[in-house]
Amino acid sequence: MKVVLLENLPGKGKAGEIKEVSKGYARNYLLPRGLAVVATPTVMKQVESRLEKEKLEESIDRDKLVELAQQIEGREIRFKTRVGAGERLFGSITATDIAEELSRTIGVVIDKKKIDIEKPLRQIGSHEIGVKLAGDLKPQITVVIEEEEETETETEKRTSKKAEEKKKKKENNEEKD
Repeated sequence: MKVVLLENLPGKGKAGEIKEVSKGYARNYLLPRGLAVVATPTVMKQVESRLEKEKLEESIDRDKLVELAQQIEGREIRFKTRVGAGERLFGSITATDIAEELSRTIGVVIDKKKIDIEKPLRQIGSHEIGVKLAGDLKPQITVVIEEEEETETETEKRTSKKAEEKKKKKENNEEKD
């Protein structure tokens, strides 16, 4: 019996395909569960027209993704952040940060799930990151993390706070003695 699959079935086929299956399998499993319909001439024409429409839409989407991949490929994104001892960052640069900055620079929203990063970046320097667009489209970007330049007033504030904390600790220790 010929049926048109309405959903992807592992081992049987993809949605929209016309398959030859046994009558019992079709009547007892596929048809009652809404996984397939009997392949009549009218149904086959509808399926063919729908498949042609999907292929056209897919090719248009693919062209847009290729264009987007060309925009992204080789792009450099810079982050300036505070750095502690051993060139380790205070905090980290996450896929969300990269996606937001990339979206801002190219003008197209990129989902954070598309950023191919195993764990957040915590070291300064240059990092090669992939952006998963679709299937074989995976343009590479460079994420550069630099140390944030502190102004003299920020440095003075930080050192004065440390001095005050030391003074308070010293006073507290003297009071305890």
